[in-house]
Amino acid sequence: MLSFRMQRGQACGPIVLLLLVGGHVLCDTESSDYSDAEVLPDSYPSAPAEPLPEFLLEPEDAFIVKNRPVQLRCTASPATQIYFKCNGEWVNQNDHVTRESLDQVTGLVVREVDISVSRTQVEELFGLEDYWCQCVAWSSAGTTKSNRAYVRIAYLRKNFEQEPLGREVRLEQEVLLQCRPPEGMPAAEVDWLKNEDTIDPSQDPNFLITIDNDLIIKQARLSDTANYTCLARNVVAKRRSSTATVIVYVSGGWSSWTEWSECNTKCGRGWQRRTRSCTNPAPLNGGAFCEGPPFQRVTCTTLCPVDGGWTEWAKWSACSTECTHWRSRECQAPAPRNGGKHCSGSMMESKNCTDGLCARTPAPDMGVAVYAGLVGALLLCGILVLCVGILAYRRRCSHLHGDITDSSSALTAAFHPGNYKPPRQDNPHPLHPSAPPDLTATAGAFRSPLFSLQQGVNDSHKIPMTTSPLLDPLPTLKIKVYNSSTLSSLEIPADMCSADGEILSLKSVGSNVGRERQFHSHTLSREPGLSTSATLGHLGGRLTIPNTGVSLLVPPGTIPQGKFYEMYLIISKWEKTTLPSEGSQTVLSPAVSCGPSALLLNRPVVLTLPHCAQLDTPTPDWTLTLKTQTHQGAWEEVLTVGEESLSSPCYLQLEEECCHVLMEQLGTYGLVGQSCPPQPACKRLQLALFAPRAPCLSLDYSLRIYCIHDTPHALKEVLDLERSLGGVLLEDPKPLLFKDSYHNLRLSIHDIPHTHWRSKLLAKYQEIPFYHIWSGSQRPLHCTFSLERSSLVVSQLSCKICVRQVEGEGQIFQLHTDIQETLPPHSPHPSAGSCLPSSQVGPYAFRLPESIRQKICASLDAPSARGCDWRLLARSLGFDRYLNYFATKPSPTGVLLDLWEACHQGDADLVSLATALEEMGKSEVLVVMTTDGDC
Repeated sequence: MLSFRMQRGQACGPIVLLLLVGGHVLCDTESSDYSDAEVLPDSYPSAPAEPLPEFLLEPEDAFIVKNRPVQLRCTASPATQIYFKCNGEWVNQNDHVTRESLDQVTGLVVREVDISVSRTQVEELFGLEDYWCQCVAWSSAGTTKSNRAYVRIAYLRKNFEQEPLGREVRLEQEVLLQCRPPEGMPAAEVDWLKNEDTIDPSQDPNFLITIDNDLIIKQARLSDTANYTCLARNVVAKRRSSTATVIVYVSGGWSSWTEWSECNTKCGRGWQRRTRSCTNPAPLNGGAFCEGPPFQRVTCTTLCPVDGGWTEWAKWSACSTECTHWRSRECQAPAPRNGGKHCSGSMMESKNCTDGLCARTPAPDMGVAVYAGLVGALLLCGILVLCVGILAYRRRCSHLHGDITDSSSALTAAFHPGNYKPPRQDNPHPLHPSAPPDLTATAGAFRSPLFSLQQGVNDSHKIPMTTSPLLDPLPTLKIKVYNSSTLSSLEIPADMCSADGEILSLKSVGSNVGRERQFHSHTLSREPGLSTSATLGHLGGRLTIPNTGVSLLVPPGTIPQGKFYEMYLIISKWEKTTLPSEGSQTVLSPAVSCGPSALLLNRPVVLTLPHCAQLDTPTPDWTLTLKTQTHQGAWEEVLTVGEESLSSPCYLQLEEECCHVLMEQLGTYGLVGQSCPPQPACKRLQLALFAPRAPCLSLDYSLRIYCIHDTPHALKEVLDLERSLGGVLLEDPKPLLFKDSYHNLRLSIHDIPHTHWRSKLLAKYQEIPFYHIWSGSQRPLHCTFSLERSSLVVSQLSCKICVRQVEGEGQIFQLHTDIQETLPPHSPHPSAGSCLPSSQVGPYAFRLPESIRQKICASLDAPSARGCDWRLLARSLGFDRYLNYFATKPSPTGVLLDLWEACHQGDADLVSLATALEEMGKSEVLVVMTTDGDC
């Protein structure tokens, strides 16, 4: 046994060895004053050598929950002493709780020690390393150290990094619900709940929870229609994500065809039909209805029945011994066939052949029977004749009554209200659609410039209006009047209509123009570059927000004579007004406000909105809906393209990159759409690549890729945002068609020169969820690729960035840049309307002079027997989707010309209009345009 003797007051120095006598510490690296220690003897008796300490229990990692301290424990044998060292410093001896026992098997001393670590101790530690502790055990053979045990403060954030999104999926389709739990220490464990019941994949193999905590439904079943919740938990707390509703729908399937029915005619050419039903399976949970007709019809020919006819009588036979002879005939002229009637009468005839010479006297009772039979036959014939007469009389009276009823209905049939319920957008084949009202049944006499209506483009051969006096006795006429908030029906007595066609004159109260302007002035918070305003009067004008594609055309005569209004046009910001996208709908245009909304307009204005719908497909893939925002902030449908009716307050003209809305009520409008089965629709997107402005003084370098709508307004918003962040556009934005296929947008970076650069992104790629892009209601979406160069000397960067939709189209950015070279500001090509001023007032806002406009209207407004009127002009200009809207206006040609002005504001030469008039044969109008215009 090695022994040391130290004098009172002598320091031990920086040795690690602990010397113990009778359980007292004589020397420690943490103490240098042993004035109370006893003097050791010179020598001790020798003892057997002990082995090195062996840890039976080592301290384990622990987490501090709230303010509760944690206990660390270790056990070693054989051990003369055990102490904890935390973060390189010895823990005070008084903080140790030591227990000693004897191993019954080996006879060695077993020591156990505990310490307590508080939250304050952990929080006071500075640096990047976590708080750690380890045990050090001594025996006579030496020391042994345990593994480090780390003590951390436990927490769990509130917000999920990614929450699951609800979906509608077809039966047996794979479903992926993604969940990224909140950041926490320790890392949160994730459970999935289905209608508040925990999902156990071992019990139901149709569910799979991935290592990334995503839930996969391998094959969607009807029973999988439920609410799914992601539950994250650790030692601190539990967190629940928002509920994602998964609806498993079943698209309809046709049953087998029934047998062909019998031919509907008994004679000649007819038809047969067979049917099937959409019940194999029936549509469920909003599934699509079966495509195709529910019945088939084929022609058939039925042989006509031929009634039989008698042949001529044959010659009389020889006279028989009974004084009679016979003759016969056959039913063969013609013979009955195909179900025809057989000949009536007898086939044989007999009579006395001796002229009564051998006639026998009949019995007396036989004559009475003959006469009685004759009388009965005569009575029966009389009764039959009487019955036939009564039936004929009743039939004649019924026919006369039916004529009177038909005449009555003819007077009122044109005014029976039509009830038309449009089909659901997700069910293009309704079972029982209501028939739309037939405008061709309406008859009336109008003595005004309002010309006849047409039911549609394909009904141009019908004459809907007539000069019949049937409408003259009607006491009232219903006219639709639209106010600022709702649609109401106003009944006006017929005698109030003047002969010149002016039905009702609505005049503003008050003659003070200054008060009128002050009353109609509208004050809104207007963002720079996203709004414009101008004071307009009877001559009209045009408001344009530069570089956004948004404009408002106010035709001449829209504002009453002598009135002036301060009109405005504003593109709403994302955080202020967001268009709702319900279900599978997607936002296609910005929300635009024009006003003041309480103005009374004499004719429609034209609002131009850019959109990002891909419309150049041969079949219609979109169901487009125009929405407006009420004063309460809710959004309501104004019209659905292709389902317009006479009650529709607007008309929407679609072009490839924008749409033009004819309206008489100002307000906030936006365009939304959804796919029209069976083909999925596509949105036009832009991919814009940005980088920090040079020179770069840091080792870190980031590339940002924005995914935005392919509209001028969306690109302008991102350019303004990056300009404020110090970013610069590296090259022109690239187009991308994004398909409604539920697949995410995947972004990845490749070919990085690893000798000088490295990517900080651990994953192989990044993804933007499908719904975030398709809904269109999110702020500009982007992904960032963070890079780090090896030194500040490195300035050249070349790489590839691949952006594509999973199982869809994609784009590749080939980047070669010098990050230290200051590049000039790079801006994409401006839109066609970017060079226009923000507002134009009076005649300067219109390409067509007012004199030419009036002469064209005078020539085309009146109906023409040859059809060479405003309807033909609408077809020539491509504005003929719903002609009834223009037919209800006092001057249909004027509204068509207003729409033409809006569609050609950037390139409004008169050649296209002149070409259309030339094809119509309006030579007199061409002469006026050549003389007064500049075409």
